[in-house]
Amino acid sequence: MTTEPQDDWRQRLRGQGYRLTPQRELILAAVDALGHATPDEVHAEVRKSSSAVNVSTVYRTLEVLQELGLVRHTHLSDRAPTYHSVSDHEHFHLVCRNCGKVTSVDADVARGLVERLTADLGFVPDIGHLALHGHCADCG
Repeated sequence: MTTEPQDDWRQRLRGQGYRLTPQRELILAAVDALGHATPDEVHAEVRKSSSAVNVSTVYRTLEVLQELGLVRHTHLSDRAPTYHSVSDHEHFHLVCRNCGKVTSVDADVARGLVERLTADLGFVPDIGHLALHGHCADCG
């Protein structure tokens, strides 16, 4: 019998000494459902199911989930960080400055850049945290 990904994150949470709470489950489910979301957007999604979760709980829980490697964040705007689940493929983001469209791009696209930074500078970038800002094809 194989372990479901949902069970895996539950085991990771318990293995690090954290309790599995309904709020944590709701918050992780909201991140999964929204794809890319700020803490306030996660809070709004969670409140659809439970009014008992306040915004400070969302912020603290997102930090815990990130420490455990269950979510990542990047900065898609000057606003709060945007979180996404790691259950999706590793990717970086293209953000259109004009229309705000966010495109997820497979990490392999940046392989040449990563190899060059590592070889030339000894620097290993965190691609999942990367957001490149510019203009999409529609906005030119």
